[in-house]
Amino acid sequence: MFGILRSSSVASVTAIGSSRHSSCDFGRKLSNMADHRDSQVELTSAQTEKLLQFQDLTGINDLEKCRQVLDRHGWNMEAAVHDTFNENEGQPPVFEQPVARAVPPRMPMMNISPTYQRVYTVARRRPQGWMAWGYFLLMLPFRFTYTTIRDIFMWAYRLIIPDPRRISFTVVRDPLADVESFIAKFQSLYGENHPVFYRGSYSQALNDAKKEIRFLVVFLHGENDDQSAEFSRTSLCAPEVIDFLGARSLFWACSVEFPEGYRVSQALRPRSYPFVSLICLREHKMTVVARLEGVVPADELIARLMHVMEENEPALAQVRADREERNFTQTLRAQQDVAYLESLRADQEKERKKQEERERKEREEQEAREKEEAVQRRKEELARLRIEKASTIPDEPDDDDPEATKIILKLPNGTRLERRFLMSHSLEDVYHFAFCHKDAPDEFQIVTNFPRRVLPCQGTEEAPEVITIKEAGLGKSEVLFVQDIGD
Repeated sequence: MFGILRSSSVASVTAIGSSRHSSCDFGRKLSNMADHRDSQVELTSAQTEKLLQFQDLTGINDLEKCRQVLDRHGWNMEAAVHDTFNENEGQPPVFEQPVARAVPPRMPMMNISPTYQRVYTVARRRPQGWMAWGYFLLMLPFRFTYTTIRDIFMWAYRLIIPDPRRISFTVVRDPLADVESFIAKFQSLYGENHPVFYRGSYSQALNDAKKEIRFLVVFLHGENDDQSAEFSRTSLCAPEVIDFLGARSLFWACSVEFPEGYRVSQALRPRSYPFVSLICLREHKMTVVARLEGVVPADELIARLMHVMEENEPALAQVRADREERNFTQTLRAQQDVAYLESLRADQEKERKKQEERERKEREEQEAREKEEAVQRRKEELARLRIEKASTIPDEPDDDDPEATKIILKLPNGTRLERRFLMSHSLEDVYHFAFCHKDAPDEFQIVTNFPRRVLPCQGTEEAPEVITIKEAGLGKSEVLFVQDIGD
């Protein structure tokens, strides 16, 4: 049934756009999420949609558990659904990252003997009746002899060939292979109906239980132990035990005949087998809160585990609350840091713009000063040139001089300048006469009225000598115009 449900659910994930929620269901689920909103990282709208779809596909009522599963899978809906159904069927996760599995995680700190630990031991059955006691006493010497010889032989054997499980502590181990081998052997001996095994190393199981704040049930199967076989067959594979463990905890198991199981037995130190321990997070350490040894009946196993779980549930609830508060505080601090950085960047941007504005004004003021200084220098230079050129202008001839010509100059502002020159005087003299007047432009040219032409009043590289008034073709009386050609 799980296989059919998984295939149909995965098809729904790959066609995620075809899945729709009614407004009633959506509102109900959002109201359920409100209890977590104050202490969890705020989810995006896309993550909220995935969370609700994942809950519908898997049937998990606990939204917090759904969120944790999606977190572990990087909010990959298809991967999360696949692995959830694989876990329910006892299959290995198909989307597990091989690199992460290649390096076993470090085992968290453990407290295996707290003062509040519950210890339940079921003694081996004693003979009932005179015949059973007679058979027991009759076989006692043989059992003693067999056990003694076997122990001596194994002691001598281990002197020559060390226990490979001990050697595995110093060489590279593959704990996952040990767990998979045990699960395969368990299924071959006791069938497919069993609790969902955690398919990973003991350290991984501890770390996941600590991360998810869940109970972890550990089962160690004794080596060639009849009671372990009986417990596995009658108690562990009972339907009510399967349902109880699947709903309330992670379940990890191995046999002490494998190096991984032997290593765990050295850590937990059971006195007899079968051995079941209940582990949870207490006082920042993974703590063994209950130990059960011997063949515990199914109903008694459930009752004792449930009793210990109820005793420790308030502590786990407090751990969850502390973690949620810590996550909320970290999230709030991160948001405050982001807001502070944004405010800091905004202030820096404002300061940068102010600095740019100050620099722009300083540049403009500097350019204005330089321009004003240049204008002032130009004025001073022109004043000096006017004084210098005024001394080069020849004297004005008499009115009755036959070589005299009267030149009238009209300035751009309407001022009329009138002066006599000799026909032999240079046009440059006429130019200097106009240049030295206070109303004359700084740069200008002199043009005739009709026909309009520009008089060459200054020398050039091709013709450095300026022509005379006569050579320019001017008569006894001329009206010329001063044309401003400055900027």
